[in-house]
Amino acid sequence: MTNDLPVLYSFRRCPYAIRARLAIAYSKVAVEIREVDLKHKPEQMLVISPKGTVPVLHLPNGKVLEESLHIMCWALLQHDPDNWQILDAESESLIQWNDGEFKYYLDRYKYADRYPEYSEDYYRKQAEIFLAELEVRLSHSKYLAGSHFSLVDAAIFPFIRQLASVNSQWFEASDYKRLNQWLTELVTSDLFASVMIKQSV
Repeated sequence: MTNDLPVLYSFRRCPYAIRARLAIAYSKVAVEIREVDLKHKPEQMLVISPKGTVPVLHLPNGKVLEESLHIMCWALLQHDPDNWQILDAESESLIQWNDGEFKYYLDRYKYADRYPEYSEDYYRKQAEIFLAELEVRLSHSKYLAGSHFSLVDAAIFPFIRQLASVNSQWFEASDYKRLNQWLTELVTSDLFASVMIKQSV
């Protein structure tokens, strides 16, 4: 790999890293992806980003982007043929909800045995408040911000995929029919397949 390429430190299954890779793949910007062993994080990554979480993008000019949304926006500034980055205030609020309250309950639903204060069912029902909002949005348009796929879909999709995988039978049988259809389309897309190719550590 040439040293002139931006370097993305990533972890294949991390939803934050997935959404960063989605934007990079869509924008077709050339990036060197380095898969990180989270138990043995590379020294080069820790030097530029001591917080030690992925994704991290190290640009050739020395600038470091440590937040997945910042990496997504950087990629879209390089090339955005389908206008992914056009966001209204409601879409921005939806991403904040996803990254805040929904992610809080998603983690507790996924690892309910680590959070015995409440039941798995309780945590799921709290997360469902967000799912219901997405279902309503998808009843009005094919995607979360309108008729075409955009940044808000890419930013939220990996987290809905993660929730659905906790109990796929429940999710598929749930009342979130439009959300199921949306998720299935994205999971089976060529774009998603391209960013989930296993990288050597």
